[in-house]
Amino acid sequence: MKLVLQIVLWVAIVVLVYLNYKAIYGPVEFNKEKEKRYAQVIKKMDKIRKAQLAHRDVTGKFTGSFDSLTQFIDTAEFTLTQRRDTSYLDKEYLKTYGVDKMVEDVVIDTLGTVMVKDSLFSNYDYSKLEIVPTTEDKKFEMKSGYVTVNKNRVPVFEAKVNKSIILEGLDPELIIQEKQTISVDGVNGPYIKVGSMDEVDTSGNWPINYGKQE
Repeated sequence: MKLVLQIVLWVAIVVLVYLNYKAIYGPVEFNKEKEKRYAQVIKKMDKIRKAQLAHRDVTGKFTGSFDSLTQFIDTAEFTLTQRRDTSYLDKEYLKTYGVDKMVEDVVIDTLGTVMVKDSLFSNYDYSKLEIVPTTEDKKFEMKSGYVTVNKNRVPVFEAKVNKSIILEGLDPELIIQEKQTISVDGVNGPYIKVGSMDEVDTSGNWPINYGKQE
């Protein structure tokens, strides 16, 4: 009986040590891994945002297809321009009133073109923009469309990924808690996302401690 009691006691001690570790160090390790994975995902979402903004600047709209976005990066060009101030004599005013009048104006000179991939994605593999970087084959969700602002149709887009996908393999209870985050220095809600389908907003929902959004 003495041996049995000793075994039971040691088992109880091991269980208590494990529970103590899980309660104290579990969240610490979870947060370390979470921050690491979030940083990778946010870095890629910022690339998606830059590609979408370039797509809008060149075509006038966003795209809801990663295939279309990748093809755009492969083939599209930016037009390089230079803005300069100038002034000239208003001859009509001089003819009518006999007084010199200088008109201030702005001239836009076209300097040439540059490939989007060379301008924004030099030394970066953009061929798999749709793949969530913490996974092998999970993909970001992406949509595009329009919202009406003062009777004008304004293009919008949104790309997002559920936190459950990013944090797969970690403590399920802590993942549930993380998806309920409401904090000024955390990523609020169940998704990490950039853009919005409801308003004109091309920023991400992550705080500045994950990096300044250009």
